[in-house]
Amino acid sequence: MKLQTIIMSDLHLTDAELGQPGKSLWKRYKRPKFFIDQSFKRFIHYVQEEVRQEDPESRIELVLNGDIFDFDSVMKLPLHTRFHISWLERKRGLFPEEEKSRFKMQTILTDHSVWINTVREFIQQGNSVVFVIGNHDIELHWPLVQKELIHFLKLSPEEETRVRFCEWFYVSNGDTAIEHGNQYDDYCVASNPIHPMIKKGKRIQVRLPFGDITSRYMVNGMGLFNPHADTSFLMTLPEYFQFFYKYSLRVHPWLPISWLWTASVSFVIALEDGLLPAMRDPLFTEQRVEEIARKSNSTPQVVRTLRELHTHAAIFNPIKIARELWLDRLFLLGVLFFISFELYLLIRAWAPISWLWFWIFFALMAPLLFFYSKGIKSEVINSTEEALKQAPLIAQITKTERVVFGHTHREMHTYVDLTEVLNTGTWSPAFKDPECREPFTKRCFAWIRSPSPDQPREAKLYYWKDPGIETVAVQK
Repeated sequence: MKLQTIIMSDLHLTDAELGQPGKSLWKRYKRPKFFIDQSFKRFIHYVQEEVRQEDPESRIELVLNGDIFDFDSVMKLPLHTRFHISWLERKRGLFPEEEKSRFKMQTILTDHSVWINTVREFIQQGNSVVFVIGNHDIELHWPLVQKELIHFLKLSPEEETRVRFCEWFYVSNGDTAIEHGNQYDDYCVASNPIHPMIKKGKRIQVRLPFGDITSRYMVNGMGLFNPHADTSFLMTLPEYFQFFYKYSLRVHPWLPISWLWTASVSFVIALEDGLLPAMRDPLFTEQRVEEIARKSNSTPQVVRTLRELHTHAAIFNPIKIARELWLDRLFLLGVLFFISFELYLLIRAWAPISWLWFWIFFALMAPLLFFYSKGIKSEVINSTEEALKQAPLIAQITKTERVVFGHTHREMHTYVDLTEVLNTGTWSPAFKDPECREPFTKRCFAWIRSPSPDQPREAKLYYWKDPGIETVAVQK
């Protein structure tokens, strides 16, 4: 029986938010009108019909390659609960503990009933689904969360065997290595995907990468920025001032205050969580590695070797993460205020001068802050390109012909040192503007199949035009 593989990533399914009075642009991207459910249903039906006409004997393997669910964006809270909810959780969403993550899974699937029904029908027709865990759905590591997803699918015991969850990679048909790609992004890397849990006091939770901590505690409180399009929040200082004047001043004038306290909270939590040791039992480590290998169609040696390729987490460089949070510029601003005030006091001790001189001193030194800010470039986009460099090694380790990534939200089909590399982009509600009028990119997927029975499988990247598809050209 032939195997055809469809690979998608970065759907970012989350809870719906209906908006607030007088704040029509606030988290507009979370409105149900921007959900992909119906488009996804038409896409699955289109693929099944194409395969049926081509070869009724073929089966389809749907690989959902990370960030299918966005646990970080879920803001809904339970009405009645057995667990404690802190003030921070009420402001920014529940912590990544097992029961709380289970509630978030229930919330997402309830709001995306069309999507889950489509997946159920797809499996019931003899096909299989593979969930590769990414950084925004890292809470899928919890067994109860996986069970909740299986429960919503309402499958028979035999059908359940055609659903699997992979820790960070999957090898399809022995010819394709599939990874979300966050393990090569130092801002979003899971420090230990083999042992992802940590203990904070009496609480056990999944260790969140730095990027997800900022999404959860900072971006959730800055609803005019679209978290799925990095160009919507990676700006220069003048661009931020322009954005504040155009949008924030009338919608959320206290947005700079929100940034200040949430950036500080994100910085502290990132350092605290990042330095905690992973929870592990040495007696079961080998068993854990063997389990990951079995689910990913590989070997324990492949698991350990791929683990060695992972980048060093940015959390261990506090200056770097402070720079991404703009806390370094806040610190410099404080230094300039302090120096200006000291100069003012010093001169005033010798001669009476107006307090306006304090502002004159500050104005004279303010260009230092401007030129410093202008010289700082965010490394977020550069970090996401690191996966491309590792692709040849990944293919060599897994003994495959190609590597498929997601994570960057930028579709791509190219070759790196003779290794075929694809990136399936995103299906998320990514828009460049708060009005959600300018899409960040098109919806893409990879299709791997054999042109004829006696030939090896070939991979192509497509745009979903709803209906119909369009081939994405290979970059030379």
